[in-house]
Amino acid sequence: MPEDIRDKPYLNHRDMVGLNFIRSPGKYHYRRYYRAGLRSHIMEVLQPGDVKEETDGVTVDGMKCYPRAKPINILRLFRIRLKSLKEAREEVKRVRIVQAYLGPDHVAFTEEFIVDYKRDEKREILLCGLQEYVEGEVIEPWGHLGEDHLISLLSRMGVKKAGDASESTSQWIASVKRKAGVFVKRIKQMIREAKSIPDLAGAGNLLLTHSGNIKLVDVNNISKVSLDATIQLDDRGYPVCDKSIQALALLEQKLLGRSPQEGDRLYKAFLDPERMRVVRQREDEFHRSMNTIVSYAGWR
Repeated sequence: MPEDIRDKPYLNHRDMVGLNFIRSPGKYHYRRYYRAGLRSHIMEVLQPGDVKEETDGVTVDGMKCYPRAKPINILRLFRIRLKSLKEAREEVKRVRIVQAYLGPDHVAFTEEFIVDYKRDEKREILLCGLQEYVEGEVIEPWGHLGEDHLISLLSRMGVKKAGDASESTSQWIASVKRKAGVFVKRIKQMIREAKSIPDLAGAGNLLLTHSGNIKLVDVNNISKVSLDATIQLDDRGYPVCDKSIQALALLEQKLLGRSPQEGDRLYKAFLDPERMRVVRQREDEFHRSMNTIVSYAGWR
């Protein structure tokens, strides 16, 4: 029996076009996205012509260039083994909650779909997502988010020179802060009303776009939020709920200039020093376990 794609460390184009649910296998080229996914395979969906230009090059004004093929979509194949159609629908429901609260400005739109994954005579439910490709620079809540850093991000997007003090750059920074306020407000509303929060702490999960929006690009790990003392761990043993709320507080502090208010029940519960100490322990345990798994599987 062929190896289960959910167990493979990564997939390539040949793996993808060999899947029973990929129609018109020659229409697109599939390439592993630069970000590895613990909970899903993440693949770029590319036009074959763009891949050919990237490989063979094109001549522009007498100079040979090799433009990198830009994805038209991102395809996610969930590694999780679903026991039933009901379980799959619950996963999709959580994604739709995030999309409803954040809206198109603050989360990468994705269409979740369920396929019949076939290996020889065995068939299983597989959850996939076809997601819009978002261009932008990574926002790291634990990193530096001052105005100089925002300008450097804008520069890396190829829009303005770093350090440009023009009025348009100042306006863009003001827009980033204003839109960050909208992002924080919507996340808090989701926590308050839907008792849910997406993973804001994962590396590369938040991008800053040219338009100044903070956009969530990973909706694979959505956790329930409870104000009790229990530190929730996801299926990999990571305290994703606590770390995401810490990330939210850092964004609010660094981009909006607002320190967590004492009267805020959310921050009072999750930013308690003793709780944060235990969360750090759980996080260290998670990283140690992941290093063991990665080394054993030979993913490096």
